[in-house]
Amino acid sequence: MGFDVGKVELHCEKNNTAHNTNDISVNRLIVRRGQSFLVTFDFHGPFRSTTDLLELTVETGPQPSEALGTRSVFGLPEGRGKGSSWKVKVHQGSVLPVGSITLDITSPADAPVGEYSLSVKTSATASVGSSLGKLLLLFNPWCQEDWVHLPEEEERQEYVMREQGLVYKGSEKYIGSMAWNFGQFEDDIVDICLKLLDVNPKCLSDPAKDFSARCNPIYVSRVVSAMINANDDRGVLMGRWDGQYDGGMSPTHWNGSVEVLRRWLKYGGNPVKYGQCWVFAAVMCTVLRCLGIPCRVVTNFQSAHDTDKNLTIDDFFSDYGVRPKKSPDSVWNYHVWVEAWMTRPDLSAGSLYDGWQAVDPTPQEKSTGVYCCGPAPVKAILQGHVDLKYDVPFVFAEVNADRVTWMVFADGSKKNIFTDSVSVGQNISTKAVGSDKRVDITANYKHAEGTEKERAVYSQAVKKVNIPEENSNGIHDDKPGVSMKIVELTKPVSGKDIDLELVLNSNDSETRTLVINVNVQAMRYNGIPSSQIQTELKEQKLLPKQDLTIPIHIPFSVYGEKMRESNSIKVSAVVTDKDNSGAVYITEKDLVSQSPLLTIKAIGSELQYSDMMAEVVFDNPLSEGLRDCFITVTGSGLLTGTMEARTPLIKQGQRLCVKIPFTPYRPGPKKLVVGFNCDQFRDIKASCNVYIKPSPVLSPHCCRM
Repeated sequence: MGFDVGKVELHCEKNNTAHNTNDISVNRLIVRRGQSFLVTFDFHGPFRSTTDLLELTVETGPQPSEALGTRSVFGLPEGRGKGSSWKVKVHQGSVLPVGSITLDITSPADAPVGEYSLSVKTSATASVGSSLGKLLLLFNPWCQEDWVHLPEEEERQEYVMREQGLVYKGSEKYIGSMAWNFGQFEDDIVDICLKLLDVNPKCLSDPAKDFSARCNPIYVSRVVSAMINANDDRGVLMGRWDGQYDGGMSPTHWNGSVEVLRRWLKYGGNPVKYGQCWVFAAVMCTVLRCLGIPCRVVTNFQSAHDTDKNLTIDDFFSDYGVRPKKSPDSVWNYHVWVEAWMTRPDLSAGSLYDGWQAVDPTPQEKSTGVYCCGPAPVKAILQGHVDLKYDVPFVFAEVNADRVTWMVFADGSKKNIFTDSVSVGQNISTKAVGSDKRVDITANYKHAEGTEKERAVYSQAVKKVNIPEENSNGIHDDKPGVSMKIVELTKPVSGKDIDLELVLNSNDSETRTLVINVNVQAMRYNGIPSSQIQTELKEQKLLPKQDLTIPIHIPFSVYGEKMRESNSIKVSAVVTDKDNSGAVYITEKDLVSQSPLLTIKAIGSELQYSDMMAEVVFDNPLSEGLRDCFITVTGSGLLTGTMEARTPLIKQGQRLCVKIPFTPYRPGPKKLVVGFNCDQFRDIKASCNVYIKPSPVLSPHCCRM
């Protein structure tokens, strides 16, 4: 015969704090797998743990099944639900004679993550139990048995708990950072992340199997990679790279993931317009951190996009300096993906491929029929083990492909000018643990360029993908008679003219008559020209053993308007010997202009629930007014949403100063992030760090049934 349960206490605040989920909520039960949590039952009378029945059932997903790991029955007396993967024991704080029993419940470290129903039975004759409500179960980097276990607490704080970070952009010679608000602990984000899993195509076709597979971070990270882009599912973001952003926002608009994910949910799972690689990656980082998978954003400069899977990138130039043939391959100024931390027992019985895995949500190439990429073990990429899953050859090419430059002549013929085995994969960067410093992790992905080990790994990779390796290194001509380079006279700053020099040097005893084409193009960061800025053709004599210097002047009045939806300027010089048409020399330089100064600072007492102010300052650097100026400010734990401010005009020489009030609601290290756009400038970002001290007086929270 059963007995009545008077009250049930889920200890939400206590449990969530112990499970590092209290930043999400203290009003609902959110716990991590493989770690115990407490539930207290108050009965109307004494409880005998050796004889009285207290049977708990947890279930997740449709058609929950013990065989699939989505259902478990367990409880008291000891041994109830023998063989159950969930475990329970009586906590020492129980007072059984008065009917108060506290249970210490532990889920398995490989339980599927997601929302569970929790019910209780106190009678063997009852057909169903009484509902105790819901609990959310997340991955647990603190648990040694969990596949996502991360040993160092400082790294767990950075890669799971930190809500803000940095994303690196620019080019290998102009590395810049932008602050990003991940916001994984905003109170609705965890539900949006679970919704994302629920509408993925694998779940829609076989929900019982999908919910069961959510025990595996390899599976979950692959699903999330596919669902962040909207190319073949109800994913979060639509990508666009052509500069036409009608009907949506330019990818440079976004300062954080929260607004993107909330828009996706608000509009019924229709994709948010628009994203590019850093937006895809940063939103994925938010989702994985929220679910409990350690994650960091990584930028690869000079990143190859190898479409034909031969680990080689083909570049084409004409003898007048522009790219006449659109190659399906490309080299991006930079490309951003994420690394997720997990073991890979599917690849090795030992720990050979455990650790960081490259996962890329930007829709570039299909993987097993779906636009996703990874998880690819970084250790496998380093060793050239391109026969392993998932998508190791593609990521290997991104960081280590050889680059072949071709000259295309007027009759359609082409000549292999040189093979470059060095430039792809430069300054691979991520934010440091515990600080805003940049860490170069290139050595994690490949051995030092120019070493025998690096070439041996490349050759091994080429053989594994069954592509004949070209026996070519360096320049194909004999020792060139002319060497040349493009030199900056000053650092390029947006709003100011750019001055460079093309320096040519003669290495032989002949006087050469040279035809010099200098071409300047506005470039998108993915290596595609967006518009022509200027071109110059001249004929000059180069004397033996001497230098020839040619000035290159690029006025802001010429390039400024064309850079609004572009990321860099490419200056190319193609030089031919007038008396020897086969002698062709090429050099190029990518320029990323420094943005005008934008600042933000926090004013006031840095105390939880106290009134503060964000002050944004921008000085107009141009000799004309700036129109349609638009400011956005975000910061999880500081502002509950994105704050906006508009001004129609900032006059020449005028300073804009905007103050935005806010009340911080979560303690700890936080970051204010501001974006500025106007008709002349795009994508100007700034940030400041704020450390919020906890309020000394907080109202108590509980979670009762």
